Amino acid sequence: MKIAVISDIHGNYDALVEVLKKAKTENVEHLLILGDIVGYYYHPEKILEALSEWSFDIIKGNHEKILEDLINTPSIGESIRLKYGSGHQDAINKLTKKQLEYLKGLPETKSVQFDNISLLMSHGSPWSNDYYIYPDCTKDTIHKCDSKEHDFVLIGHSHYAFAIKNTHSVLINPGSVGQSRQTGGKASWCIINTENGCFQLLSTDYSIENLINEISEKDSDIEYLTKVLRRN
Repeated sequence: MKIAVISDIHGNYDALVEVLKKAKTENVEHLLILGDIVGYYYHPEKILEALSEWSFDIIKGNHEKILEDLINTPSIGESIRLKYGSGHQDAINKLTKKQLEYLKGLPETKSVQFDNISLLMSHGSPWSNDYYIYPDCTKDTIHKCDSKEHDFVLIGHSHYAFAIKNTHSVLINPGSVGQSRQTGGKASWCIINTENGCFQLLSTDYSIENLINEISEKDSDIEYLTKVLRRN
């Protein structure tokens, strides 16, 4: 069975569409979603609709927690927008109460198994969904992510794709679908074959032009939102 590991979509529907198209051509049957559906960009409602056509498991990212904070304390809205763009407020405006409750109720970690392959889903790290792990982090941090109970430990959050063989498990960060911090206009993700344990890190092209136009309308004062999409 082929499963796709995706993370950090961040309201970027155009990027997700291209990933899902590619996943179908690769005969992917199930998705593992490592959080951060919302934040930065603007179409979480379209993303949830697109994902609803798939079999998937999903966990909460730190931006789902930020969304919850904004719902509970609307006065922090402008400070969140200046840091992350209008994506969180757009989620409040566009998602139903049921959808918002669904995101709020997601677990921060989840263990799943397919065939004889066991996987631990996390966002930032197995111990905190807001802990950043980069490919050049210390050996101690990598070893802390090791699991005797799982073949794969999956993380997101840093928007940098990498895979490292640990003592007992393989640590994989598929990178970010919606806002790669390595190369603009590329959606990063991963496919794992649960029949043989092989995996592949992928990078799928998508057009950034629609999103650039939306940023100019909603968040023209936040240079980073456009700059990261154009990163070479």
